[in-house]
Amino acid sequence: MTGLSFVILLLTGMPVAFVLIGATLVFVFMSGREQLIAAIPQISFGSVENFDLLAIPLFILLGEIMNESGLTRRIIASVRVWISRLPHNLVIVNLVSNLALAAIMGSATAQMAVMSRVVVPEMERDGYDRGYAASLTASAGLLGPIIPPSMLFIIFGVIAQVSIADMFMAGIVPGVTLFVLILALAFWQASRNHTQGEAAERLTLRQKLAATVPGIAAMSIPLVIVGGISFGVFTPTESAAAAIVVALVFAVIEFRGQTFKRLIAIIDRTVANSAIVLFLVVAAKIFGWVLTFNQVPQHVADFIVSLTDNPTVFLLIIVVFLFIVGMFLDGIAALIILTPILLPVAISQYGIDPIQFGVILAMTLVLGLLTPPVGTGLYIAAALSKVPVMRLSKLVLPYVLATLAVILAVVFIPWMVHPF
Repeated sequence: MTGLSFVILLLTGMPVAFVLIGATLVFVFMSGREQLIAAIPQISFGSVENFDLLAIPLFILLGEIMNESGLTRRIIASVRVWISRLPHNLVIVNLVSNLALAAIMGSATAQMAVMSRVVVPEMERDGYDRGYAASLTASAGLLGPIIPPSMLFIIFGVIAQVSIADMFMAGIVPGVTLFVLILALAFWQASRNHTQGEAAERLTLRQKLAATVPGIAAMSIPLVIVGGISFGVFTPTESAAAAIVVALVFAVIEFRGQTFKRLIAIIDRTVANSAIVLFLVVAAKIFGWVLTFNQVPQHVADFIVSLTDNPTVFLLIIVVFLFIVGMFLDGIAALIILTPILLPVAISQYGIDPIQFGVILAMTLVLGLLTPPVGTGLYIAAALSKVPVMRLSKLVLPYVLATLAVILAVVFIPWMVHPF
């Protein structure tokens, strides 16, 4: 009954958080266990009573400051000035800038929105097909949930009770591998279609340095985050706070007389976006409690174990299942719902490393950003780039396959998530 009510409510188009709460209430009243309602406030409070979850609003705030202060555009300008004479330099600028932003924002949709507004028009002016530019930009946004900091990794770490710092480190090699694959694929497509623009004006060393200095501030922020975590100086949450301090210093300089007004707008958006994510965490925790009460994880474990006793085959089944789920559910919602069900099976029945499982889970679900019918990232990139969704969905297909190749590499080569 719980599962049926969940599907029916989801098909109505109701927000996922309300679907989860609605399905929970249906179970409580249909089962005649109204006394369970008394436990919901305690479960709700306990689901967000976790210091690590503080990293979510902090990283959202960091991304908002970066966008509002124009530091993202400085990253792009700083990268381009040094490679302006190389063939297809805007392809490199696009991907390197996405890589830098992935280490700041941790949100794929925010990253896709920013880059679609900034880079796609620039690439079109340089002679690139708009569809190609939009597909490359949207696909490069997949780096956001993999390169630290990652909101998906934070949420998985909280639910699975594993080190978020370890999750961040586990995403580096798969993220860089995906970056290299996308770069190679993008160069091959650009060369085949002869979309090379005119050669840029040759700049002197002084001109290059003058253009680079403003971007050093923006580039220092990923170093604060990744470096601080890598060397044990900060926890992930503390690294977000430290990065915000750095970003605020440069933002205040940039805002000048409008500092207070701009910061109020930034905080307003941060509160709204953080509330959406954390409310989803609360709703999913309540729903997961109902699933556990119904012994759903045990039933799922029995079913999967009946299919195979091979850990690799199990992971391949999970990848296919998650890929389909990601087409219909938001990645964060699906992660919160499925982790309590699938992770115990992976650990107890197959002895799979939770860090490896978390990376596979996050990378596979995030593909849903580029796959219809939900495809949030696909629709954002299409709307901002003015490219038809159906055309864009075909153009991103090679990059989706490249991401699947990296996921399979993580399945067969567990070393990729424990390189350090």
